[in-house]
Amino acid sequence: MASINQNYRKLPGSYLFSTIGKKVREYESAHPDRKVIRLGIGDVTQPLAPEIIKALHLAVDEMGNRATFRGYAPDLGYDFLRNVIAKEDFQSRGCEISADEIFVSDGAKCDCGNIQEIFGPDNKIAVQDPVYPVYVDSNVMAGRTGTYDEKLQRFRDVIYMPCTAETGFAPELPNEVPDLIYLCFPNNPTGAVMKKEDLQEWVDYANKNGSVILYDAAYEAYIHEEDVPHSIFECEGAKGCAIEFRSFSKTAGFTGLRLGFTVIPKELKIDGVSVHDLWARRHGTKYNGAPYIVQRAGEAVYSEAGRQQIAEQIGVYMENARIISEGLKEAGYALSGGVNAPYIWMRTPDRMTSWEFFDYLLETANVVGTPGAGFGPHGEYYFRLTAFGDRENTIEAVERIKRL
Repeated sequence: MASINQNYRKLPGSYLFSTIGKKVREYESAHPDRKVIRLGIGDVTQPLAPEIIKALHLAVDEMGNRATFRGYAPDLGYDFLRNVIAKEDFQSRGCEISADEIFVSDGAKCDCGNIQEIFGPDNKIAVQDPVYPVYVDSNVMAGRTGTYDEKLQRFRDVIYMPCTAETGFAPELPNEVPDLIYLCFPNNPTGAVMKKEDLQEWVDYANKNGSVILYDAAYEAYIHEEDVPHSIFECEGAKGCAIEFRSFSKTAGFTGLRLGFTVIPKELKIDGVSVHDLWARRHGTKYNGAPYIVQRAGEAVYSEAGRQQIAEQIGVYMENARIISEGLKEAGYALSGGVNAPYIWMRTPDRMTSWEFFDYLLETANVVGTPGAGFGPHGEYYFRLTAFGDRENTIEAVERIKRL
């Protein structure tokens, strides 16, 4: 008789953004005359840059020609993309990362969720709190987190590292040593960053204790401050203890195309076993490679014209972040983020819970954000707004909130 994976039943409720989508759809159905502005889910709104569209068209034409048609992509990625990633994202910053240490995929979310498969079921994980839900949920599904404590709103076998206003929304080194450490900078949801000397402490800690850092750098393109590292591999010794995840979704608007990559140095070994080789085996077994036309579009991101056009788009989003931040500060809200990341992390007013504020904002201002509690217990009494809306809607949303 068939049975199910009981670990799935430990997950509390539905996925955060599915819950938000359901509530918004129900509200819109009941109030079809009202314009709802979405600043919740971090989806982009600007169209793909012209240089990327050009690359897509050229690749599509190739697929219609017998001489240039491509079938299955190499499971680890085409060399033309891996080579340019290695050169422009890492070697240009002094990181000794080679093309064959880069694994191209259809997005960082998938890789962040799947990476835990190559580690033992008894590995203990540590996560920032608040945290992007995929890190925890994927480990729940694997049976690595223990049971869920409704009262504490956390899993018993997970090490939660509080990120509070007092710590600049960055975690402190945990007293209990974890096996796997999830870090995300610039951070989703708080928008916080970690300076290089602080990140170096984490690398030293991991090397000292035999831990592996799983570093989500999906928003590195939004970094504006000089002393903030774009990659964990800018830190000495990181190649022996870290894995890095990158995404084209927020960098170049590929949320609808799907493209990302993971970097696993060959130096990273556990009990003498190459983590790079294990991921290559997993990747080759379970994945047939990102589409050729999408990888050509990814290559165009690194062209001179592509870089310029994408920088302009990022500038639009960061101007939205400035508009949100300054507008809400004028209205008396306490907030952070919006400097090196497209997220604004605001304190809810009048001790409202984050879901109470979600409902209040939706019903009163017809604006959608993301409740902080959905990111973990230390996200309670906070609320995330994104800068990915279009300019007109962003300005209108801020004005609506200011009138509350």
